[in-house]
Amino acid sequence: MTVSLPLVFVLGVIAWAAIRFLGVRLWVAVVIALFGFWLSHTFLAPAIESGTRSGIDVVNGTHE
Repeated sequence: MTVSLPLVFVLGVIAWAAIRFLGVRLWVAVVIALFGFWLSHTFLAPAIESGTRSGIDVVNGTHE
């Protein structure tokens, strides 16, 4: 996925802001990230990737 690095950066900034300004504890952010890695190895991974691509297409204005 060619957009993965910028998407990871954006999600990292959101996580940092949540920890800094919303009072989310660091261990909660780590557990959520680890859950994401675990979820990517399940049968739901293709659906998640498809949904992410569709969302990026909508943001970029390339949806049909």
